[in-house]
Amino acid sequence: MPDTLATTVSHSLDIKHSRFVAHAAPIEAAADALAFLQQVAVADATHNCWAYRHGNEYRSSDDGEPAGTAGRPILAAIDGQGFDRVMVVVIRWYGGIKLGAGGLVRAYGGTAAECLRTAPRLPLVALSELTVQAGFEDLGALHAALAQHLADKLDETFTASGVELQVRLPADQVDPLKIRLRDATRDRIRVHARTEPGLAHD
Repeated sequence: MPDTLATTVSHSLDIKHSRFVAHAAPIEAAADALAFLQQVAVADATHNCWAYRHGNEYRSSDDGEPAGTAGRPILAAIDGQGFDRVMVVVIRWYGGIKLGAGGLVRAYGGTAAECLRTAPRLPLVALSELTVQAGFEDLGALHAALAQHLADKLDETFTASGVELQVRLPADQVDPLKIRLRDATRDRIRVHARTEPGLAHD
C-alpha cells in the first residue's frame, strides 16, 4: 500500500540563481489540494507549479512554464516516492538564467522528490465496510470480536431478533473476523460486505 504524509513539509533548492521551494501536504480530497495551493502560493513568484494524487484522481499545472516541464515531473515525484493523497506545490523565483526544458524537469521533479524523500510517512491501509447481523445471545461474542479485529462501529440498529451493525475495519481483518465469529457462535452471525475497500490512515 502507498503512504501519505504525516505532516506538511517544505524543501528549498537554488539552481542557477533560480530559487525553488516545494511545499507538500496530505489531502483528504481533491478540494483540499486546491485549498493548500491558495494557502502557500506566492503572488509575486515567477511560477507556482503543482500536482496532486488522490487515488486514481490526479491533476497538475505548469503555471506558465513550458508544457510538461513542471506539473508532470512533480506528479512523477509523488508517484516515484510511493505517495498517495498528497499535494505538492513548487514555487520558483526566476534568477535570470534559463534552464531549458530538461533543466526545468530536473529542477521541479528533483525539488519535489527531495521534499518527499525525507518527509515523515503515514501508511495508508485498505478498509472494508461490513453489515453484521446477530441475535441478542451473540452480542457479547460479537463486540469482543469487533474490538480484537480493529473494527469501528458506524451504525447500530436493533431489531426484534437482535442487532444489525455497520462496521468498518482493515480489509486484511475481514476474513479473520468472519472465522472468529463463525467459530464463536456456531455460524449464527451473518456478515455481508457493504463496499469495496477504500483507503485510510493507519
